[in-house]
Amino acid sequence: MELVSEITARLENKPGRLAKICSALAQEKVDLLAISVMESDGASVLRLVTSDPATARRILTGLGTESTLAEVVAIQVENRTGALAGVLEKLAEEHINIDYAYVSSASTQGKALGILHVANLKRAQQVLREPAAPGAEKAGGRRPLHSR
Repeated sequence: MELVSEITARLENKPGRLAKICSALAQEKVDLLAISVMESDGASVLRLVTSDPATARRILTGLGTESTLAEVVAIQVENRTGALAGVLEKLAEEHINIDYAYVSSASTQGKALGILHVANLKRAQQVLREPAAPGAEKAGGRRPLHSR
């Protein structure tokens, strides 16, 4: 579990817009660690966790897209039935609300990556570092998400 920077931007909902952004990020060697795109009121809401948030935001600005930055909780859980439920139940027991989340279960390391936007980052960080979060990998012993 770690805190990471998440970029949020509203995009025109038209063909090629997301491809252009992803291509520009790739040209600058910015890795996408997590991505979510949802339709909202005729536009797309893009959320990104990248290897280099500052460069990613500069690229978005250069493409005429405003963005915001927020801290979110990144968790890695075992890729097995019920693992995510155990982590989420622990947060619920501590009355920590999850505003939104997106999770990828595709992994070569047998882990799923989850991004959680929570109301109380510090408390969520404490709760998820406690050893009783079923399925959650401890903070040590793995490669951090940000490689730069």
